[in-house]
Amino acid sequence: MKVLVTGGAGFIGSNFVRRTLETRPGAEVTVLDAMTYAGSAGSLDGVLDRVRLVEGDVADAAVVEPLVADADVVVHFAAESHNDNSLADPSPFVRTNLVGTFTLLEAARRHDVRYHHISTDEVYGDLELDDPKRFTEDTPYAPSSPYSASKAGSDHLVRAWVRSFGLRATLSNCSNNYGPRQHVEKFIPRQVTNVLVGERPKLYGDGLNVRDWIHVDDHNDAVWTVLDHGRIGETYLVGADGEMSNRDVIALVLELMGEDPDAYDHVTDRAGHDRRYAIEAGKLRQELGWCPRYETFREGLAATIDWYRTHEDWWRPAKEATEAKYALTQQVLAR
Repeated sequence: MKVLVTGGAGFIGSNFVRRTLETRPGAEVTVLDAMTYAGSAGSLDGVLDRVRLVEGDVADAAVVEPLVADADVVVHFAAESHNDNSLADPSPFVRTNLVGTFTLLEAARRHDVRYHHISTDEVYGDLELDDPKRFTEDTPYAPSSPYSASKAGSDHLVRAWVRSFGLRATLSNCSNNYGPRQHVEKFIPRQVTNVLVGERPKLYGDGLNVRDWIHVDDHNDAVWTVLDHGRIGETYLVGADGEMSNRDVIALVLELMGEDPDAYDHVTDRAGHDRRYAIEAGKLRQELGWCPRYETFREGLAATIDWYRTHEDWWRPAKEATEAKYALTQQVLAR
């Protein structure tokens, strides 16, 4: 099988590449990545000699067309995905998440290539903290940021191409991922690396915002489950029953790293900060038989902390610039 992985040098994509090579030794993997700040050949260290790495933009049809033509399946991870960045400048989100998806869909349609689209639970907006409901495949879309709006639009494009052109496509909307090789701008690696460099973790607002966490390997196993057994045109929500408030996540990070669970600082909340996400993954579990390998968030978080401890050479180069950017954002919010 020839697998084209867009965004395969980013966090989830690079872990998908590694998981694919580990579980499907006969697969031929091509990675297409724009190599922005969030993507790095270093994320593929140890497997670069087993993949074809192409630096390019998913919105560039001249780059995309021959790669899709040579593939049996396209797995589309590539996305601009950081909410704070989308508030500062939405334009890259429109280009990558909407134009990029359109470009891939057209190429997949022309060459009749199986396509799987990676999306996010953020397209559904948010839930109240005391709401017993969770997101399901039937939850109406209600995106609240340029990032989530662009991802919602890309989901709708995929469904339209399935219905209008018979594209062989499936979709998955996943909850918050964590694990190795996640950029230090993201919530969990930022807190872990803060502790490792002797800084206090930072908590937006009151910290009661709830996210539904899943280890990246469990997410990627779910993607292969959908590719192998999912019904064309269907959407599958991916989650591991990992609901936890941001405040409790920071406290657990500190505890697992041998620090005082209260040793963090509150900072000004960001605009449009969604209150709660929660995934109901019953369709994926019951119809396709998937279940997560990590039985608890604590177990997966401990393994993740160990990875960052032992891979300082991977995250350290980006740490200083990331914290400088956050400091500037806080100055703006405080005005």
